Amino acid sequence: MGNRGVELYHKMPNGSLRCDVCVRRCILKDGQVGFCGIRKNENGKMKLLAYGKIESLGIDPIEKKPVLHAFPNSNILSISTTGCNFACQYCQNWDLSQRRKVSGTDMTPEEVVELAVKYGCKGIAYTYNEPTIFLEYARDIGLLARKKGLINIFVTNGYETPETVEILGDFLDFATIDFKGNGNNEFYRRYISVTSVEPIFDTIKSMLNKNIHVEITDLVVPKIGDNLDDAKSMILAIKDIAGEDLPISFLRFHPDYKLLDLPETSLSTLEKHYNLAKSLGMKYVYLGNVFGDERQNTFCPNCGKVVVRRNAFSTVEVNITEDGKCKYCGYSIPFILASKSN
Repeated sequence: MGNRGVELYHKMPNGSLRCDVCVRRCILKDGQVGFCGIRKNENGKMKLLAYGKIESLGIDPIEKKPVLHAFPNSNILSISTTGCNFACQYCQNWDLSQRRKVSGTDMTPEEVVELAVKYGCKGIAYTYNEPTIFLEYARDIGLLARKKGLINIFVTNGYETPETVEILGDFLDFATIDFKGNGNNEFYRRYISVTSVEPIFDTIKSMLNKNIHVEITDLVVPKIGDNLDDAKSMILAIKDIAGEDLPISFLRFHPDYKLLDLPETSLSTLEKHYNLAKSLGMKYVYLGNVFGDERQNTFCPNCGKVVVRRNAFSTVEVNITEDGKCKYCGYSIPFILASKSN
């Protein structure tokens, strides 16, 4: 098993390879492995060490990704490999993402898709670690999944190159793009080992141009990543690119990995972010990792009534017509109930 039709790398004059899958664009000498831990220059060709290696697999509700504006109460087969192109010091999946020893259960793309079909899943999510780094494997799975009528979801940090987004356009239906710490560059440098968030905004624009449905999450990290001025800049940048209809969720931080001394994000801090996004004109704003809160629901921007009611990771009520309108006032809601044509 190998790269099967995707060669996102360039040969350099000195014999090294430049990986073009993520914005890091690692330059690798023969035998070297990239920052992500799974892409290697092997005799002048880029090898995906984790191709066919599933390290984590489960069935999740689509609301857990979160994809909140499509196919409520659908089951999604979630898969991951090891490795990541970020080094988040608070990662809850650090045992997967920060592991630099490739491991996992051997599964061909055909076997992954067969499993999704067997368990009645609506689609496949590439998640838990950053799916961009195992692009070739995801693509081979995703193309087969589409043939079976399944949807494909990336839960991603948004650090894809334009070349990668071109390939994603071949098979990807949905992307949840996860910002961290309100998109503050200093936060990204210090706690993630990433120099700038600007490429993430470029990814949002490129994905939308490829007709990929995008939703946004922002992990609000107390004390070090909860500044409202940063949040305002991030929200306005997203609004400028994608408009006011793009769903955005502000997520509660839970201490983990190397940042165990920080508290959980307070509800009052999350409320300030929610209210800020609303005041800036965003129509579909949510709070995540806060169960039992009304702000996990979708409200009609026109009449204010609940059009989608949720309880944790399940949808308990949908008041949207099949043609995407509020049942109470007829306002058009950007919500997918019927299957997308592939």
